[in-house]
Amino acid sequence: MGSRRNISVLPIAAAVALAAFLVVLFPLGGLDYYRTPYRVRAYAPQHRVLRPSGPVGRALGIAGAALLFGGTAAYEARKRMRVLSDAGSLKTWLDMHIFCGLVGPALITLHTSFKFNGIVSVAYWSMLSVVASGFVGRYLYAKIPRTQRGVEMDRKGIEERAAELRRTLSDMTVPVKLLLRIEEMEKDLLPREGERYGLASMLFGGFAVRRKTRAIERTIRSAGLTRQLIREALHAEGERINLLRRAASLDLSRRLFALWHVFHMPFVWILATVFVLHVGVAFYFGYAMGGR
Repeated sequence: MGSRRNISVLPIAAAVALAAFLVVLFPLGGLDYYRTPYRVRAYAPQHRVLRPSGPVGRALGIAGAALLFGGTAAYEARKRMRVLSDAGSLKTWLDMHIFCGLVGPALITLHTSFKFNGIVSVAYWSMLSVVASGFVGRYLYAKIPRTQRGVEMDRKGIEERAAELRRTLSDMTVPVKLLLRIEEMEKDLLPREGERYGLASMLFGGFAVRRKTRAIERTIRSAGLTRQLIREALHAEGERINLLRRAASLDLSRRLFALWHVFHMPFVWILATVFVLHVGVAFYFGYAMGGR
């Protein structure tokens, strides 16, 4: 509703992953190779290059692991190390973490040559579990209000920012009648007094919220304001509505985010452990150097 749109990292990561797949599948002959049955794949002309220990397969594995673990380590360092507090906003680092967490597994999938057995299967399905739960974590992360630098806001900070946005609307010479009308419509967006904001409201309440938000937007647009004033009012009111909705679900979002961490982190550690074992075995048997 007039709020500034951030460029989503998901389409960019998807485009890069798709480009990697297309290059391997077509110019490098991966499409024919991956469709070859396992028992005769060693005789395929592309096997020397695309097998996990081949030059391309090995490079894909190294690049994928570097992105997956490097992106995670960098993001965790930015979150926890005070010396990095001025090294860009947490939102930017999170976007980088998401990008690496999507492109890395795509490259690792190509590295496996779609052959999942033994210890590799444990690592691979742990990795996919981490990626899948990462989407859930990103959803919950977005539900918790934050400053522009990505620092979590407490309830007092949310209320102060919402009040500041209301004053911003008042200072725009917006008619008092319109402000009162918007205030009445805002009440419709929030749980009534004594009503609990539950999981169902979080998951399915967005449809009703969008409908009611569009009604507020139409009210502002039809108030006879100048084009510039409409744009500024829509931006301020859009941010205020987002804050009010997130404030209503703040306690639930925090509880779910804490539970998500409990679920997410074991898979991360399983993945890291199996990855170290995989690399150790690869070096021990000579696969890492292109042998066998």
